[in-house]
Amino acid sequence: MRLLSRILGPRLEASAHCDLPCGVYDPAQARIEAESVKAIQEKYQANEDPEFRARAISIKEQRSELVKHHLWVLWTDYFKPPHFEKYPQLHELFNKATKAAGAGGTKASMDPAKGQELLDLIAEIDKIFWETKAA
Repeated sequence: MRLLSRILGPRLEASAHCDLPCGVYDPAQARIEAESVKAIQEKYQANEDPEFRARAISIKEQRSELVKHHLWVLWTDYFKPPHFEKYPQLHELFNKATKAAGAGGTKASMDPAKGQELLDLIAEIDKIFWETKAA
């Protein structure tokens, strides 16, 4: 049985602080979508055409949902307990950012100030992310 375990057992063990080797996670994805959200909010404010506005709302809501998705991936897949210990504000920061992209934030608002609030929160996450990459 021992011989069988050695033959069939793993030959190499790998470990990483994230689900995949680093390089696949980046807050830039959330930032790019959030920049789109804010740009749509600004274009909406500058255009009175009802058809344009309806399309802008639909696209902005889709982009807001993508922001939430990218933030959740970082929160759940990249950041691990040692990060949360070193940066105790991370949970609250992600909570605020995902809510800022949700029904109480950019998903429900056409105010570019809401888009900027979301971008500011993502910038805070981005700063911490790159600090963890340098460590």
